[in-house]
Amino acid sequence: MGEGWFYIIVDMLAGAGVTFAAMPLLLKFCRTKGYYDLPGGRKVHHLAVPRLGGVLFMPAMLVGMVVSLLFYAKGFQGILALKVSSLLMAVGAFLIYIIGVVDDLVGMKAGHKFAVQLVAALVMPFCGLLIDDFYGLFGLHELPLWFSYPFTVFIILLIVNSINLIDGIDGLASGLCICILAAYVWLFSRMELTFAYVLVAAGLLGTLAAFFCYNMWGKAEKGTKTFMGDSGSLFLGYVVAYLSIKYATSNLPVLPYRPEALMVSYTLLIVPTFDVIRVALSRLYRRKPVFGADKTHIHHVVMAAGFSMHQAWAVIMALFLFFCVWNALLYGVVSDTWMVLSDILLFCAFHFVMHRRAGRRSQAA
Repeated sequence: MGEGWFYIIVDMLAGAGVTFAAMPLLLKFCRTKGYYDLPGGRKVHHLAVPRLGGVLFMPAMLVGMVVSLLFYAKGFQGILALKVSSLLMAVGAFLIYIIGVVDDLVGMKAGHKFAVQLVAALVMPFCGLLIDDFYGLFGLHELPLWFSYPFTVFIILLIVNSINLIDGIDGLASGLCICILAAYVWLFSRMELTFAYVLVAAGLLGTLAAFFCYNMWGKAEKGTKTFMGDSGSLFLGYVVAYLSIKYATSNLPVLPYRPEALMVSYTLLIVPTFDVIRVALSRLYRRKPVFGADKTHIHHVVMAAGFSMHQAWAVIMALFLFFCVWNALLYGVVSDTWMVLSDILLFCAFHFVMHRRAGRRSQAA
């Protein structure tokens, strides 16, 4: 895979280059048309910020992939085979992207948005992309189709919406996904017959890194800051779900048997998915609407504990890295089941500490 890194770097640089070149034009368009994310409610920003930054994710990723393949010594053959399943996957990604763009431009009812997400999620298992093996987690191995199909759809929706909902402070969704995508670039590059997935991850990684600069360090008062909006977060979540399930699935003709596959994908997604599950269970316990809006997500909790927005970003990113290192150390020492249980306890302990900090600050105020 030595020479392959040249094409990976070309892919990332092309995706980043398109984003850096197009972003000023997009920001000007937002200012002209008034497409801003306004402050208020549970939002933490205090100035109007253009919300269409994520519109560039899909086109920039595709440009990066195409440019890389133009340099590719072996040409397009075997990399972008036009199978029916590949075309259906592309349709699913396009549907997710379009509903995000529509929601950012004119708004979209939650029910309609979820219905399209469901259709896009159904595409993956229909194309044979299934979580079909638990590799011993909870004592389970190969899973029956009647369970793996709906379970895979549920996981896709969970991942897509967890990335969407954790996009609440500067650089958080993009920072987490940069790490996740970088991991998949490395993981897929170590195997045969998986270069197409490397290109997908690398192209999106490049455009996301460029977006991160505008989102994290751009200045709203100077017109250089942007948010990814639903067009970016939903598409990002769908691609991450695709790569995660592709890596976790047991598919011997394409991927070698890897007993750690499921735990790797699971570990990379702990922070966003655990947070969505925690918030949903908390709302059910308090008899609040599960899909309601409040300030109970992880970034709200950490900021309530006294951290600034950028400090909260650092704390949550550190939590992500902690789980990666913790699970890497535990793997092979304890069973996968005990590893998951330890992750749940540690995640709960983290929130207990943050809530205690927030409570003490509230009493002192």
